[in-house]
Amino acid sequence: MDLDILMPPRLALHPLTAAQAAVVETGDTRTPPDGARWAPGYPEEGDRAGARRFLTACANGGSPQPFGPYEIRRRTDGMAIGGVAFHGRPDTAGQVTIGYGLISSARGRGYASEALRALLAFAESQGVLSVKGDADLDNIGSHRVMASSGMRLVAVDDRLKHYRVDWPGTSPGGEVPRSDGAVR
Repeated sequence: MDLDILMPPRLALHPLTAAQAAVVETGDTRTPPDGARWAPGYPEEGDRAGARRFLTACANGGSPQPFGPYEIRRRTDGMAIGGVAFHGRPDTAGQVTIGYGLISSARGRGYASEALRALLAFAESQGVLSVKGDADLDNIGSHRVMASSGMRLVAVDDRLKHYRVDWPGTSPGGEVPRSDGAVR
């Protein structure tokens, strides 16, 4: 695993173990695992849900790491401010799904884009062919994060905007389908 890719300039992406994820899943801020430091507000519900998904994957087939969750930690103080994750190993088409989130006090500073760019670079370095993610229609900040990280809008439905990045030679054509079936 090329850990340098997971060390963007202002952040460290710390891969969670099952034991660490079990503590994150509880949300008990009094007991961060293994000397970790949590910023106020971490973990949020999205972090706890990601930890639950990871623990289920571990129970059903072993740890998917390096295609699992990572805590986003600021290098300046070592505090965990959110998470970024693969939702499992690449599928048979070489595609993975990602998710991310930050505590509210860390938003608007470019941390999510920095963390996502690092995760995408790591995925590409591991031979992943495509990465997809989505965000609620009204989550403009998340749309900007995915777009600024190199992902492109590929579909819109009644609840979500869907984004994807394909590396050279894997793009299906660049058309953007709409929820009504038309192509823009």
